[in-house]
Amino acid sequence: RKEDKKPGGVSIYLCVSLQGGVDNEVSLTAYITIALLEIPLPVTHSVVRNGLFCLETAADEKENHVYTKALMAYAFALAGKEEKRKALLGSLEKEAVKKDGSVHWQRPGKEPEVDLPYYRYRAPSAEVEMTAYVLLAHLTTQPAPSQEELSFASLIAKWISGQQNPNGGFSSTQ
Repeated sequence: RKEDKKPGGVSIYLCVSLQGGVDNEVSLTAYITIALLEIPLPVTHSVVRNGLFCLETAADEKENHVYTKALMAYAFALAGKEEKRKALLGSLEKEAVKKDGSVHWQRPGKEPEVDLPYYRYRAPSAEVEMTAYVLLAHLTTQPAPSQEELSFASLIAKWISGQQNPNGGFSSTQ
């Protein structure tokens, strides 16, 4: 639990454990901003505005983790900030793993998956989660996504659906 005093006297209490393994203020801010926008609070609400300001500042940093970029892209999509959304999606596309007619993202430095007979590799939950956030960022746009975005989104959806377990669920409830 962390209390963070922001300019303007707003106190935000954070009690979040990140599934994606990235424990930083930018990711926490993105999670909270996403939740507020999904309520939906307007982008003009002071807390949402402050969160978006922090994310806009962080989006310009070169060393953002792929997971953090995925969260920020979705937050900007919800906020209708098309330039930021597109810039992050462009950066994410450069880091995408394109394999077997599908697209996904994995954590940097992760060992490549091993192809074994009679064994179907399932990605860790953090990778399913961040790939899902990228998919949401592609599909959450006004006006509707372009045909090119829908085509790319279908490659992402193909990979995500391939991660389902035999019962139809995933390795995490996140």
